[in-house]
Amino acid sequence: MPTSVRPTASIASKTIQQKQPAKPLLRRATLSGTVRRRDETEIDMDAEPNCTNSNKRPKVAFDPEVKVRLMDDWASREKAPELIREEVRRGIEKYAVGETAGYERIKEVFTIKQDADDAPSPATIKNYLLALLGNVPLLKKSCSGLVYAVLECQWLGRDEAFVAVYVRFLGILVSAKGGYVGSVLRMLVNNLCHVPSSAGFLLNYPPVRRTQIYARVHTALKYLLQLIPSASAMLSPILSASFPHSTDSKKAHTDYVQNLLKVVGYAPELRPEVLALITDRLVKIDVQVQIDMDDLEDDIKETLAGDEVRGGERGSIRQYEDDEEPEDDESDASSVISDESLDGEAHRLRELKSNVEKMDCLLDLMFEYYTPFFANQAADGSDDFNLLLQQFSTTILPTYRSRHTQFILFHFAQSSPWLIDWFTGVCIAQAFDPTRPLVFKQIAAAYVGSFVARAANMTKEMVREVFRIVGANLVSYCMKGEPECKGPDVRRFGDFYAATQALLYIFCFRWRELMIDAEDGDEDDELKYSDIGETTWVPGIKETLHRTIYSKFNPLKVCSPLIVNQFARLANHLRFIYVFPLIESNKRLRLSHTLGSNANSTFSHPDRETALTARKDEQWLELEAYFPFDPYKLPRSKRWIDGEYVDWKGIRGLDEVDDEDSETDRDEYESGEDDEEAEETETEEDE
Repeated sequence: MPTSVRPTASIASKTIQQKQPAKPLLRRATLSGTVRRRDETEIDMDAEPNCTNSNKRPKVAFDPEVKVRLMDDWASREKAPELIREEVRRGIEKYAVGETAGYERIKEVFTIKQDADDAPSPATIKNYLLALLGNVPLLKKSCSGLVYAVLECQWLGRDEAFVAVYVRFLGILVSAKGGYVGSVLRMLVNNLCHVPSSAGFLLNYPPVRRTQIYARVHTALKYLLQLIPSASAMLSPILSASFPHSTDSKKAHTDYVQNLLKVVGYAPELRPEVLALITDRLVKIDVQVQIDMDDLEDDIKETLAGDEVRGGERGSIRQYEDDEEPEDDESDASSVISDESLDGEAHRLRELKSNVEKMDCLLDLMFEYYTPFFANQAADGSDDFNLLLQQFSTTILPTYRSRHTQFILFHFAQSSPWLIDWFTGVCIAQAFDPTRPLVFKQIAAAYVGSFVARAANMTKEMVREVFRIVGANLVSYCMKGEPECKGPDVRRFGDFYAATQALLYIFCFRWRELMIDAEDGDEDDELKYSDIGETTWVPGIKETLHRTIYSKFNPLKVCSPLIVNQFARLANHLRFIYVFPLIESNKRLRLSHTLGSNANSTFSHPDRETALTARKDEQWLELEAYFPFDPYKLPRSKRWIDGEYVDWKGIRGLDEVDDEDSETDRDEYESGEDDEEAEETETEEDE
């Protein structure tokens, strides 16, 4: 029988110890309100001597100077590109169902100024743009606010990597969403005007020069036009609407015109419209300058001309092309302040000087632009000159008070003999075109006379041919109209008087070329012409003028007294024709008496006042001494006319006056200003 063995005491004690529960690893839970003993908290009392046994909570003191700011994710840390792409996608998708928080956050990335405290870093904003680039198809019409935020962001002053991504975004946007083509083009064209220097100085980016900014715009514009050729049709009216206002600065005008000329380099289909636009704006500035000049006193005009000459000696317009002036805004502000401090007359004078400088710089640019196209006329050039003729017919010719813009035609028409023939032929055709308005025919005749008289590259054969053609048309006019003519009337036969005045003007300047034995360049031996005979003139010249002058139209009564008297003195001196008796009898003739007698004439025109006939007393019944190629006064662009212009030359034996008086007479004759009392005195002395 087995015997049971009782465990010993030592073994029993070990068993009891094993059955006792172990001490829990976590702190024991306590009832609410039970105070735990300090030794159970395991807090070192020596390490916190300030601790007390009080049950009150310690007071917390806040520093009032501390600025509390919520840090945006893009300011506190950089997000991974993958996260940004997902954020953009979700933001756009949720915006479509009414949740705007994420959408507005994306917009804020592009609307925050770069110098703001919470502006995103360059890497962050580029990643957001890349994310948008991949989600362009999600940009519905309701997301236009985000699209315009991107279009208006400061992209021109950032680094090349961002600009490349931005241009790609524009291309994908206009390809996928054609409704934004106009907005994108307007944004780009607006940046072709004068850009402030601050646009190229963005925080955390290297500086960008103004020329580089313009180059970036042209790169984007060229890329879009290649991507969408039909965008050219939308670009043309945008270029016209964005042209600087006439009151804008000279720098704004020159920058924009230079950029327009670059646009036509990669968009040749826009060339005719862009060049016509520049010409149109030039003419408007030109006319405004002439109106303002007419209101000034003579001494002020001389002061202004002197200032412009000194200003024109400073250099070419190219000096201003690369100017970088960080204080542009300050200069504009000081200019406004100085303008406010000026009185009315001083302010007008300052504005006039600004317009003159502006016109001078723009004309210099246009001369420089057209020059390469006419460098080799043997190869080509007809297309370019045809563009100039179109601008002349549609813009320059109909504008009566244009003063300098037409010299573009004057200069380039003299590039070759066949261009001279082309230009004079167009002017003559318009001067005698029965379908053209009367005032246009009068101006065209003035262009014929002024160009032939002033163009130095016209040979004597060309001068004689133009004289013959115009004279033949006048004789034909007399034969058809004399039976119905009752007397001189500029309002009925203004085209006839304008063509006759053109012949008189040509004779005064080019009488040497109208003589058979006249030698080219023989300017000092003019006394020999005082004893010329009947056979020294080109056949038909004298007969044409005699038939025209003594016709019933009586042109010497209507033509400008300044031109008539100069012609009479010169023709008498050269023994060409003697017209002083007719001039004296015309003094007793009242033009107002013949106004109603020609009412039923076949050659009559509507009884309407024009700019050419709006004169006081009987002067409005006389033809004005308007010649569009009067001396060129703009100092900087005048260099293009040097050597091609015929100045008035006094005639030895006829103009025997001292140097000062001769200079005064020449200036008055070239500018078309006449003094009636002086003319009558000269006439009596010649008789």
